[in-house]
Amino acid sequence: MAKKRPQTKASTAQLKDGPVPVVGPREPCPCASGRRYKACHGRSAAHAVTELVQRPFEGLAGECDWVALRELVPAATVGLTLRDGLPDGVPSVTLATVLPMAWPALRRDDGSVLLALQNDTSSGDLSRDLADTLRRALTAEPGSPVASERAPADGPRLQDLLDPAADFNPVVHSGFEFWVPDAENATAEVSASLERANEAAIPTVLLAHSDAAYWCETPTKNHLRWVMPYPEEKLLDALARLHAAGTSDLGEGTRLVGSFRAHGLTVPVWDLPSEMGAEACEKPATAFAERLTAALAVDAPLTGDERRARGGLTNRQVTLS
Repeated sequence: MAKKRPQTKASTAQLKDGPVPVVGPREPCPCASGRRYKACHGRSAAHAVTELVQRPFEGLAGECDWVALRELVPAATVGLTLRDGLPDGVPSVTLATVLPMAWPALRRDDGSVLLALQNDTSSGDLSRDLADTLRRALTAEPGSPVASERAPADGPRLQDLLDPAADFNPVVHSGFEFWVPDAENATAEVSASLERANEAAIPTVLLAHSDAAYWCETPTKNHLRWVMPYPEEKLLDALARLHAAGTSDLGEGTRLVGSFRAHGLTVPVWDLPSEMGAEACEKPATAFAERLTAALAVDAPLTGDERRARGGLTNRQVTLS
């Protein structure tokens, strides 16, 4: 049910001065000491890890789509609006699922910024780590990637940097050509990374009439993965009521098979026939949303059949984060 993330390879610069980038624990430390990172600067980094924030995107516009782009969608972009406006020389800031060479961010030649969402981060607060990367990208030299660094524990979070009133409208892409303005003239390294990423990407479509509902195609069957904003226990009760009543599907040949847990939200997942495309999901998904709203409003205790249905759904949960 989960997507395949593009297989990209991070580059590690050897630095003797300034902040030390974060790398894998068994990789050579970027400070050029000759020791592994975990035995050098990684030792202090381990002590600096903050307590895990369960819902790092809470309070941001489009929280459900943030979760989907972080965990489920291979290739997508979203234009971001900063709370204090764009700095001089930065024409735009764009959130991307991933960037070539697993760069955390990129300042393009024209000064625009791309911020990657799916990179590993060094602390338990994804929002703070991304905000730190964004701040450094805004002042990076045009034409240069931004390396991973440990975010200060008292640094700002995305909620501090982004305009809370701005729309969050993901654009899902069929490939990663958005990485470079002119893919034909990209460097060999970026071209190779682009080719690997495109080969690994699962075709994905955002439904037009259902918030944060993403159709995807796999070789044997299709799926609908729908990130929902409701409290987990209440949502599972509602899904159990529908499941017990035989109304949790999206039409003939479809089946609610379980759910993901991701960044504090629940993501119900349906199996779909291979011939059922994204457009064919629109009306059934809208009808299901109406049934779910009614089920969420029921406060009565679950019946025996509903409790058994809930147990089955709970047993088929997979935690992504």
